[in-house]
Parts: sequence; C-alpha cells; structure tokens
Amino acid sequence: MQQLVLTVIGQDRPGLVEDLASVILSHHGNWLASNLSHLAGKFAGIVQVEVAEEHLRELQDSLHSIAHLEIRVESGDLASAASAELINLVITGNDRPGIVQELATVIRHKGANITHLTSKRQSAPNWGVPIFSAMATVSLPAGMSRDVVIEALESITADVIVDIED
Repeated sequence: MQQLVLTVIGQDRPGLVEDLASVILSHHGNWLASNLSHLAGKFAGIVQVEVAEEHLRELQDSLHSIAHLEIRVESGDLASAASAELINLVITGNDRPGIVQELATVIRHKGANITHLTSKRQSAPNWGVPIFSAMATVSLPAGMSRDVVIEALESITADVIVDIED
C-alpha cells in the first residue's frame, strides 16, 4: 500500500469534501486522516490517503481533474513516524504580529517539534485586545520534561498561558 499526503486548495463550495471523498473511494483509496478548513473564502486542507500501488496512477489523475480544486500529491514517509513523547498544548495570549513565530522559535530551541498546530484570533471585548489561541501537538526529544517547554513558552511574555490537554 502507498501512503499519500494531499494538499488541497480551492474556492469553497457545498459538496467539495464529498467530491474529494468520492474520487478517493472510487479509486480504491482509504481516507486515513485530514485537516480541512474554510479560510478567507477558500477551502484548504491536508488529507492522508492509503491506496494500493495498482490504483495509484488512476487516483492521481482523477484527483487532478476535480474542477476548481488545486491538489498536490506527495508520497508519505511512514519511516519518519517516531516513538517520541507527544504533548497537546493549549496556548492563549494577547494577539500580536509575530506570536506564532515566537512560539515556534521557543519550541525549536528546546529541540522539540510542532507536529500539529491550529490557531485562531478571537475577539475579546472585555480585554480590549484580540486574543490568540492555539492548540499544538509537540514532539519532545528523548529525556525532555514537558515542563521545560511549557516554562519556556510562558516566559515569552506574562500574558501567554499554556495548558496541557490530555
């Protein structure tokens, strides 16, 4: 079986996910995991698919023929899946330009890796400024305590709060 990672972007419309899922299924593919979003009027997503080698070319050709949808297909690398400890962090703070870069830099400097990130800017009328919130899955290097990463993130500024989600 071949693992594929699809990146997908196009004008959002009703039925788009159904069309994508139908093409995958009709070519003997199995939809394993995905992150899909509506962002600024666009549909954007990442999908992990598994398909038998003999159906790979047909699936790729059909995916590229879905109207008004740009799809990039990459072969997955199962060997890169490590047994590192993963922690799920909920990060909240005052929104400002550069906050994602600051968080990512701290995590990298600790030798950890962001494996999943969702973030948004929310209105916070009682605070007077918009609030940044993120959920991040972070892979820790061997022997590192989760507290080291949390303390480093919270030291960015006094308004950054980091919680662990189980």
